[in-house]
Amino acid sequence: MVTKLSADVYGMTTAPTITPERSSQVTRKTYPNYKVIVLNDDFNTFQHVAECLMKYIPGMSGDRAWDLTNQVHYEGQAIVWVGPQEPAELYHQQLRRAGLTMAPLEAA
Repeated sequence: MVTKLSADVYGMTTAPTITPERSSQVTRKTYPNYKVIVLNDDFNTFQHVAECLMKYIPGMSGDRAWDLTNQVHYEGQAIVWVGPQEPAELYHQQLRRAGLTMAPLEAA
């Protein structure tokens, strides 16, 4: 004799399993910006610092370069550019090779 066991005996339910919907929304994480910082030193002239800033930092005006050069001298440092890592590394390297004293790149 074969008996039919009910679903209740095995703890089974007849309700379908519902899986939660996956979010189709993508969370975009932005890359951090980096600060290019020039430090004061005892051997670079104001003229040289200002000329390097105008030469290597895109869009740097003469007035802005001189303002930053004064900030480097009187405050010990100035943030001369902020932006994505790759161009920050390039500007940092160019300024360092031109003889300026540079702080390590820093995430903004």
